[in-house]
Amino acid sequence: METFRPTLRLLPESLVSSIYEEALAILERAGVFIENEEAYRLLREAGMKADEEKKRVFITADLAKKSLASAPRKVVLYDVNGAPRVHMEGDRSHFVPGSAALNVLDPSSGAIRKPRTEDYATFSRVVNALEHIDAQSTSIICADVPEELADRYRLYVALHYCAKPVVTGTFREDAFKVMKDMLVAMRGSEEKLREQPLAIFDACPSPPLKWSHLTCQSVIDAARSGIPSEFISMPLAGATGPVTLVGSITQHVAETLSGVVISQLAAPGAPVIFGGSPSVFDMRKGTTPMGAIETMMIDASYAQVGKFLGLPTHAYMGLSDAKRLDYQGGLESSAGIMLAALTGINMISGAGMHDFESCQSIQKLVMDNEICGMAKRLTRGVEAVSHPMALDILMDVTHRGMNFLSHPTTLSQFRHEFYFPSPVIDRANLGDWEKEKRELPARIDDRLKKILAAESYRLAEEKSRALHEIMLANAKQFGLERLPALPLYEKALHR
Repeated sequence: METFRPTLRLLPESLVSSIYEEALAILERAGVFIENEEAYRLLREAGMKADEEKKRVFITADLAKKSLASAPRKVVLYDVNGAPRVHMEGDRSHFVPGSAALNVLDPSSGAIRKPRTEDYATFSRVVNALEHIDAQSTSIICADVPEELADRYRLYVALHYCAKPVVTGTFREDAFKVMKDMLVAMRGSEEKLREQPLAIFDACPSPPLKWSHLTCQSVIDAARSGIPSEFISMPLAGATGPVTLVGSITQHVAETLSGVVISQLAAPGAPVIFGGSPSVFDMRKGTTPMGAIETMMIDASYAQVGKFLGLPTHAYMGLSDAKRLDYQGGLESSAGIMLAALTGINMISGAGMHDFESCQSIQKLVMDNEICGMAKRLTRGVEAVSHPMALDILMDVTHRGMNFLSHPTTLSQFRHEFYFPSPVIDRANLGDWEKEKRELPARIDDRLKKILAAESYRLAEEKSRALHEIMLANAKQFGLERLPALPLYEKALHR
């Protein structure tokens, strides 16, 4: 069966090649600031020249190309049960919520507020149930634990409520070991975790061309543990990067290539992902609009370069800068999700997010799930299911007394050919709709109630207790003698 998959490529191949070559020149001539002593040492031992006073290392094109050659061409993530769930290669697209939201949009009051553990638990349970969201992320920063624990506590909560693989990351250097210990507890051994990665760790260089101590250490630790690093370069066009789209794309590629080099020097063959969260800079408001079409164009373009280099790709697309579930939110999220899927970006982050990557909405997440479903149907393309394609059917209808609705081809193929959304999407005729007049927020709430009323995923008790022991031991170092109660787990963890 032949399938015609629609694709989007914003850049001609000649420009992609030119961007790559100039990015190599940037690394060699402008260099990269390296704050981390171990990363600095690795680069110097590899023969790279440096400005000792400015801690700037000049990476040769030869080393960058050697590092690219040793990086894997694909990354596979496995769920809690060890089943392959996400295949990051080629043009296969997967969707994941946005990460590290400081706020949540309260589903009852509509107020933007600080999140608590119960908010994150509910959010993760819904992520687990949404059919078009392929992975989870450490989506929310809970305000009911000390700030020093925020990164590892997100992972602790996430693993309790969702079986899907997780995109996460560290805020502090001491967090990596704690988080790795949790992942090992889930898998049973370090070797098993290396064989079946459960998590991705994001690592964010600081624009322009800087790697902090923390982010370098995360890349090094992840590489040596066999945990995939997802590089999140984020130049702001006109603020922390060139104002032209192509200029910021080129800076993004240079920063990401420097991350590839650090990871491969730490452990040749370490899995990496060519990701990012760049943006244009709105000169009028001083904001970084993730819903701007130019932001999406930068994303689609750097991902095209990542594909040219043969690496798995990632982007933050499908977010909205709106503060409520409104028309702007639907417009921006739909545009981002569709463009990302058409580009064939492997991991697409952003579902559920409002307000410039800072606010998570469970209602928007449910709505975005529907957009993701539509995008998956779009990229599945048009299949040539038979030949002739319509003649035989038309002969049956026009000459043999059959009709289209009951035709065997309709009955056998309509569920495959058509995408049927959940009742969140209104497809009723006017008469039926007027009987209930269920507006979008009410339809979303209906779906949420059904998800949360259904039997939830439950982490095995022995794994739950292992996570709790790891997290509590670390929490006590920061003066927290008791962790916030986890809904559905209170009795098992506190008896």
